[in-house]
Amino acid sequence: MRKKDRHELIKQIIANHSIRNQSELMTYLEEQGVTATQATISRDIRDLKIVKTIDEDGSPRFELFHEPNQPSDDEDAKRLVRMIEEVIVKVERVQFMTVIQTLPDNANLFAAVLDDLSFQSIVATMASFDTIIIISRTDEDAQLVEAYLKDPHSNTII
Repeated sequence: MRKKDRHELIKQIIANHSIRNQSELMTYLEEQGVTATQATISRDIRDLKIVKTIDEDGSPRFELFHEPNQPSDDEDAKRLVRMIEEVIVKVERVQFMTVIQTLPDNANLFAAVLDDLSFQSIVATMASFDTIIIISRTDEDAQLVEAYLKDPHSNTII
């Protein structure tokens, strides 16, 4: 199956079923005759910008992250604020670094959004399963990043 077709099938599965993890997604794909490795599914999840959210029962669930096709600066800011409110669990600054804990499986996507927006106060990001480290040039830059992530509706500019 071509990547594009697999992506469409993944979108349909996530829209129609409450998928809680990659194993469940792989099972649904296999039922449709699609065999793929865990690494391939991980790439697909990243490519499709699938995030884990919490459903009404308090259980984790995969969901497509919706964003405009050609975002303006204002739309980029709104998208970032929405992500901050939906996926960040904890923010802590350690000197010139900011450590962010996210909901599981969301750190890479959130770090990619930060990288795409190219903030002056952020030199680099490193992400794992549910943690991001943001490296800033100075303690002052890290303070701005921390303040913004804790209150994205403030007038803090990073």
